[in-house]
Amino acid sequence: MNQTHSTHAKTSALALGALGVVFGDIGTSPLYTLKEVFGGHHLALSQANVLGILSLIFWELILVVSVKYVGIMMRADNKGEGGILALLALAQSQAPLQSRIRWVLMALGFLGASFFFGDSLITPAISVLSAIEGLEMGAPALHPFIVPLALGILLGLFAIQRHGTTAIGRLFGPVMLVWFGVLGLLGTLSILQHPQVLAALLPIHAWNFFSAHGTASFLILGAVVLAITGAEALYADMGHFGRWPIQLVWFGFVLPALVLNYFGQGALLLAHPEAVRNPFFLLAPAWALYPMVGLATAATVIASQAVISGAFSVTRQVIQMGYAPRLTIRHTSASEEGQIYIPFVNWTLALGIALLVLGFQNSGNLAGAYGIAVTGTFAISTFLMFVVMRVRWDLGLVPTLAGMLVFLTIDLAFFGANAIKIPDGGWFPLVAALMIFTVLVTWKRGREIVLKRLRETALPLAPFVASLLEHPPLRVPGTAVFMTADAKGVPSALLHNLKHNKVLHERVVILNIRYADVPYVLAEDRLKMEKLAEGFYHVIVRYGFMDDIDVPKAMSECPCGMHFDLMETTFFFSRENLIPTRGEGMMAWREQLFVTMSRNAASPMTFFKIPVNRVVELGTQLEI
Repeated sequence: MNQTHSTHAKTSALALGALGVVFGDIGTSPLYTLKEVFGGHHLALSQANVLGILSLIFWELILVVSVKYVGIMMRADNKGEGGILALLALAQSQAPLQSRIRWVLMALGFLGASFFFGDSLITPAISVLSAIEGLEMGAPALHPFIVPLALGILLGLFAIQRHGTTAIGRLFGPVMLVWFGVLGLLGTLSILQHPQVLAALLPIHAWNFFSAHGTASFLILGAVVLAITGAEALYADMGHFGRWPIQLVWFGFVLPALVLNYFGQGALLLAHPEAVRNPFFLLAPAWALYPMVGLATAATVIASQAVISGAFSVTRQVIQMGYAPRLTIRHTSASEEGQIYIPFVNWTLALGIALLVLGFQNSGNLAGAYGIAVTGTFAISTFLMFVVMRVRWDLGLVPTLAGMLVFLTIDLAFFGANAIKIPDGGWFPLVAALMIFTVLVTWKRGREIVLKRLRETALPLAPFVASLLEHPPLRVPGTAVFMTADAKGVPSALLHNLKHNKVLHERVVILNIRYADVPYVLAEDRLKMEKLAEGFYHVIVRYGFMDDIDVPKAMSECPCGMHFDLMETTFFFSRENLIPTRGEGMMAWREQLFVTMSRNAASPMTFFKIPVNRVVELGTQLEI
């Protein structure tokens, strides 16, 4: 009995946590979706049109979110983790390392991650602006203060990131519980007055809308898709809360609340067409307007926080998969490993979002830019998902292709409808995503070239160790750790140390850090040590793309009785001075970009958590 009670309590806590983190983006979509559909596209407020739009929203919530993400994709977990990079790791695990298929899968996966960053710029801006715009409903004179207020709230949110979000995070779940409860309640009260909107549950109304409007109906999909922005978060945050709590909250609370609110807004529009200027806030009684603005602002701040935290998490994954230079990563919680803060990402997002708010001025204008990055991610996720179903789950070719065709058709229809927004602002997330993608692939290619050059000039490790044993230099007490990306060659720092200092420590460790295509590496698989000769060791330390990297901690767990004392250990790093050259490699501008990133990358000491006073850096020149 006690075990059952404990299980229920744990599930309830996870469900409340998921409610506060996972559903913020999709949960704040009612603020602007119907307003944009009818107001932005000047769609006539006839009963057929209202029922058609409500039917489209309902069935996209069912097919895209409930069936694809919650029903299918959440079964494709990578050791419990979700998200497009975890899905990529699953999809490419069966492809040969250097195959063209593996390269295509990687390119798609990182393009999807780049789209996520493009979307991360718009979500906080449009959400917070939509909430603050509710003030105009009761006091039109406050219009000039909307942009400054939104900017102040957003910049304040970015300013507190360095302190961590543990304290305010405890409020996320209860606030979103109230938010979705209010959504459902307001929608229900409106539906009771005009229950005819429930007919929109039948898909025939969506079909009739397409039949009546032809091409125009396709273009309106670009606004209808706003109702499911944030669906990717359900899968991406699975590792934090587990599949079952997210599914429980979605089907048991969030989906009903969203459907009731959308249908309630539809009922309001049928009864009062003038409410099209802001059907969400006009759904509430006049006396509740300002409390609703406050609650909506809190909900959008929570949604923005989830996006910011997601950007930090994805950035760390990208770095540890070798697609971005090292950045300073700070942990903001002593107990929660996943709570991190990356200053560069934080203030880059803050600058981009501030420019968006100042440039677009209101949520209606931003809606023109919103959606294209989201739908691009949808399509890429669908393709990778069905690769996993074919190669990992061993489903037949026919059912795999049939399922992919159905969902890709939906995703590409949404993407195509959003493509017309490119001149009206849709170019912004696309340009941002393509810039990020260029940085990722340039860094990866640059590191491959550097490693190739190092291998070309490096001495083979085994003969070198043998020669040292035959003609040993002076040995001094302590341990020297030489970090290298090439486990088979002699680290240049070791050669330089011998050349200049003419000594060798009594214990020499050649340390190679490797990253696995899994979120976490088990403790027993973390470290592997091979004794090369007396006093010479080769150590491999493995990390997953979501592991917390701590080299001294890993070294302290060396097997075979090797004693590791940090205060008697010196870490030797080789700092390459990269020189761009003509010839093989990359185009000149990409080489210059790579060199710039290399020079501005975070110190390896900080990244690997190695005390500064235990490090010696030795420089070397390298042409790329």
